[in-house]
Amino acid sequence: MGEERAGPSTPPWGLQDLPSSLVGSILSTLDIRSICSVSATSRSLHSSASLALSFLPSLHLLDIAPTLDLLQPLLPPNPHLRSLKVDCRRLDDSSIADLARPSLQELCIVNCDGFGGDLLTTIGSRCRDLRSLTLGSVGPQIDINASDLEQLLSGCTELECLKLDFDLLSFDHNNFTEPWQKAPRNLKSLEIALVLSTVVTEMLSLTIESGSPPYYIKSSIFPILQKLCLSVDCITDSLVISISKNLMFLSHLDLHDAPFIEPTVTSDLTNYGLQQINPRGTLKHLSLVRSQEFLYTFFHRVNDLGILLMAQTCSNLESVCLEGFCRVTDSGFRTILHSCTNLLNLTVCYGNQLTDLVFHDISATSLSLKHVSLRSCPLLSNVAIIGLVCNTDLTILDLRHCRSLGNEALKAVSTLPKLKVLLLDFMDIGDLGISYLVHIRSPLTSLTLRGCKRLTETGISAIFGSSFRHSLQVLDLSNIPTISDNTILALAKTGVPITELRLRECPLIGDTSVMALASMKVEGGWHGSSLRLLDLYKTGGITSLAFRWFKKPYFPRLRWLGVTGSTNRDLLCALERNRPFLHVSSHGEEIGSVYSDTSDGWYRHINNMEEVDELEQWLLEGENEYDEDEDMDME
Repeated sequence: MGEERAGPSTPPWGLQDLPSSLVGSILSTLDIRSICSVSATSRSLHSSASLALSFLPSLHLLDIAPTLDLLQPLLPPNPHLRSLKVDCRRLDDSSIADLARPSLQELCIVNCDGFGGDLLTTIGSRCRDLRSLTLGSVGPQIDINASDLEQLLSGCTELECLKLDFDLLSFDHNNFTEPWQKAPRNLKSLEIALVLSTVVTEMLSLTIESGSPPYYIKSSIFPILQKLCLSVDCITDSLVISISKNLMFLSHLDLHDAPFIEPTVTSDLTNYGLQQINPRGTLKHLSLVRSQEFLYTFFHRVNDLGILLMAQTCSNLESVCLEGFCRVTDSGFRTILHSCTNLLNLTVCYGNQLTDLVFHDISATSLSLKHVSLRSCPLLSNVAIIGLVCNTDLTILDLRHCRSLGNEALKAVSTLPKLKVLLLDFMDIGDLGISYLVHIRSPLTSLTLRGCKRLTETGISAIFGSSFRHSLQVLDLSNIPTISDNTILALAKTGVPITELRLRECPLIGDTSVMALASMKVEGGWHGSSLRLLDLYKTGGITSLAFRWFKKPYFPRLRWLGVTGSTNRDLLCALERNRPFLHVSSHGEEIGSVYSDTSDGWYRHINNMEEVDELEQWLLEGENEYDEDEDMDME
């Protein structure tokens, strides 16, 4: 008998054989990063990924700054889009229609310098279902007027959280206060940057009449506001009294000022004003900050008596931040620790009279502090930290600019089992202190040692073999003159998964460090795969050779780069063309995005890291490749 003839073979099924609607439905359950990753696997899935973007509930692009041409493919018509966050550094008014989607409930757009007042007007007319709105750096200010603000407030009637993060100092009283009479009644959180305190005082005194004659009822324009954050020219008694009188349900108060001139008796915060804070006892968070940004000044008219009077109604506080209270002594600070039994977070900056005595008997309290910041408190010694560490739940400890703290303080800190963030800038510590710290039992994720000039390469290198080397992600070694390329070679050799590395003003750091970092592999990933921030401002040995290593495929996750201002302009332009989503700073400012959003896993450490970022690959797909020799010509 002859052999039976085999029938035609059936090709195996793949995703490409599924109905596009089904594939699109599956992809719509993924985040943008995962969708871009899937898109790169095949042409059919690329098409399905494009379709899936029409069903995404959220799109967050705060760590890159896309152009309109690159943004539009990510924002097709999508009635399901509820949350949109975009860095608008490279956008202008022509993109307003793409950003102001009627379906949105949350909109966060920052670095909006290219926009004018039309942005506010359009959002007010189109985004009527918004619950949360953040607008950052809108300008130029001459193009923004009261009618734009009124259109925004009257149009977004469902708004619950509003953050205006741009300069409003140019608004006079009438131009600023009148639009707020149309403010949404549901507003629970309000944040305003750079506004006159007198204007805010008048705004808060506005009332709305309801009912019918003769039984009119007057109520605040913010009847249920719970959170208020203001950056003003000067914090005054009048401002504090107006807040306390008109905001009945306030639980979070954050006031920040930076005076241009020395405040007078009638235009400053005094003991009397401090006594008026929180009359109903509803506050959970209180922050009063006087910055020395423009003038070296403090709250000279507040002393221990003011703190004592305030504490009588603030026993329910869970978070306290006091900066610039130079006349408050141990007595005042002890009052806070012993009165606020629910206190979790304590921040004291420029506590010029704060001493070890405040923490002498802290173990006798019922406190369980989790976050403590004691910046620029010159009288604190190691004894204070030995007392403080009885709070074994501490996760964040900030001791920057406490120049009297030394090695024994680190010995005490090394006993904390839950510590994750440790900031030690400009402390008097040496290699002995680091030898204590490397045995800490907690999984440190952030460590800053800026300006600790007694440290040597031996001490720094010990960190890379420490018990927390596998958890460390943020490291600041700036302004330490003894560290050199050998330190960075040790870092690269051990494969510590650093995501942010600052090496500012280190004269012995040169091209070798950049090459070592570019060649570094973490958990089997590609070259330099974990770094997303690298600050090399005023490092002594960086030349044009180092810039070759910032080309792809090296440093695929890098988003922030700090370099010296004298760097050749052609090098920077070539780098910008090769890496259009890289923020390059050459003016010495501190780098890093304050809007960094890691909740959606953008910078999650994963196995098998990709050679290039999937989203960047998606955005740039189809663009012409630059000739590397031309773009990065170092001659």
